[in-house]
Amino acid sequence: MFESLTQRLSGTIERLRGRGRLTEENIRESLREVRIALLEADVALPVVQALIERIKIRAVGQEVLKSLTPGQALIKVVRDELTTVMGSQAADLNLNVPAPAVILMAGLQGAGKTTTVGKLAKHLRERRKKKVMVVSADVYRPAAIEQLKQLAEQVEVLFFASDASQKPEDIVRAAIADARKSYVDVLLVDTAGRLAIDEAMMSEIKALHAAAAPVETLFVVDSMTGQDAAITAKAFSEALPLTGVVLTKTDGDARGGAALSVRYVTGRPIKFIGVGEKPDGLDVFHPDRVASRILDMGDVLSLVEQVEQQVDKDKAQKLAEKVAKGKKFDLNDMKDQLEQMQNMGGLHGLMDKLPGMGQIPESVKNQVTGKEVPRMVAIINSMTKKERRNPGLLNGSRRARIAKGAGLTPADVNKLMKQYQQMEKMMSKLSGGGMKGLMRGMKGMMGGRGGMPFR
Repeated sequence: MFESLTQRLSGTIERLRGRGRLTEENIRESLREVRIALLEADVALPVVQALIERIKIRAVGQEVLKSLTPGQALIKVVRDELTTVMGSQAADLNLNVPAPAVILMAGLQGAGKTTTVGKLAKHLRERRKKKVMVVSADVYRPAAIEQLKQLAEQVEVLFFASDASQKPEDIVRAAIADARKSYVDVLLVDTAGRLAIDEAMMSEIKALHAAAAPVETLFVVDSMTGQDAAITAKAFSEALPLTGVVLTKTDGDARGGAALSVRYVTGRPIKFIGVGEKPDGLDVFHPDRVASRILDMGDVLSLVEQVEQQVDKDKAQKLAEKVAKGKKFDLNDMKDQLEQMQNMGGLHGLMDKLPGMGQIPESVKNQVTGKEVPRMVAIINSMTKKERRNPGLLNGSRRARIAKGAGLTPADVNKLMKQYQQMEKMMSKLSGGGMKGLMRGMKGMMGGRGGMPFR
C-alpha cells in the first residue's frame, strides 16, 4: 500500500531534506509536486485541497522558514498534516457495554465483509481475550452462512447457526439471546451486501440495525476502489450511524487514496485495515504510523508488534539458550528462523515497514518476489537429518542431490550455504558478547554490498 505515493513524495522530500534555507517559492514548487502525487494516488480532490492548504499555511510561517533545519521542519509538517487528515490517532472499539457488545458489519457485496468478520473475531479472541460469537444475517448470497461457519471453526470462536429461510432481524434477535445465555463478550453480525447502493438494501440494513442495537457499526470497504471507497462510505454514513471503517485488500492497493480520503469525507475513523486472505491479516489503523510509512520513514513500531505477536517465543528462547551456551547454530535452527520470517509475511511483508525503502531502486525491490524464504526452506528440507546437524558434510555431490530434491540448482544451494555461514558467524559473535561483531554479521546477512540475500 502507498508504494506509488511513497516513491513520488520521498523524492520531493529528499531534495528538501538537506537544504540550509527554504524560500516561499521552492515550498510552493514542492507542494505542487505533493498535490500531483496525491491526485495520482486517487485521493479525493477536497481532501487534497484541504491538505495542501493546511501544509502551506504552516510551511510559510515561522515553523519552517525560520527553522535551523527547514527541510526537516517541512517534512514534519507534511507528516503531521497527513496524520491529522487520517484521524490523528488509532480509534479503539467501544466494548465497554453490558455483554454481549454487538458489532454490525455493513458494506457492498465483494468488499470482504465475511472474511473481515473472521479476522476481527480472531483479533478480539487473541489480542483482547474476549469470548466471541459470530452470526450471518446474509440470507441472499449462496453459501454465505456456510463460509462464516468454516471461518468460525478456523479462528476458534462460537458460531450461531442461521438459515436462508429466516428474516435477518429474527436471526439477529435469536443470536443476541443465545449470546447472553452463553456469556459471550462480543457478537459479530455479518450482513448482506449488494452490488450497488439501493433503497431496498438501505431499508433492510436500517431495520437490522434497529433490531441489533449495535455498539459499533463498521463499514467494510475495498481500498482498491480509491475515491469511490470514500463516496460509498459517505452514502452509508448518511443512512446508518457508522462508528468506523474497515479498509480491506490494502495489500493490492499501491495508491492508498482511500486511506487518505475516508476519514475526511465521512468524518468516521478508519479502525482496521485488512491485508490478504489469512485470518491474521487484520491490523489496527494507526494514522501516525501510516503517515511515516508514506514518507518513507518506515513503521518500526508495527514491525515490533508483529514480531511480538507472531514469533514463537519458546523456539526463540531455546535458540537464545543454545547460543549462550556456545553450541553450534545448525541448519535446523536456520530453518526455524526462516519459517518464523515466513509467518511474518516473508521479506516482502517486512519491506514496507523498514525506513528508506523508497530510495531502493524498483529493479532491486522487484527481486523480492515472496518465493525466497520457501525456496530456502525447501533446500533445507531436502537434506538428511545428519547434514542439517553437520553442514560441513555438504560436498559437491551432496549439494547436487539436495538441489535436485528441491527442484533448484546447485548455485541456489551454494547461496543458502553462504547465508548460513554468515548467520552462524553472527550467532558465534553473539555467544561471545561482541556487539560490534554482531552488527558486522547482520550487515553481511543483508547482502553485504547492496545485493539481495537470495533470489
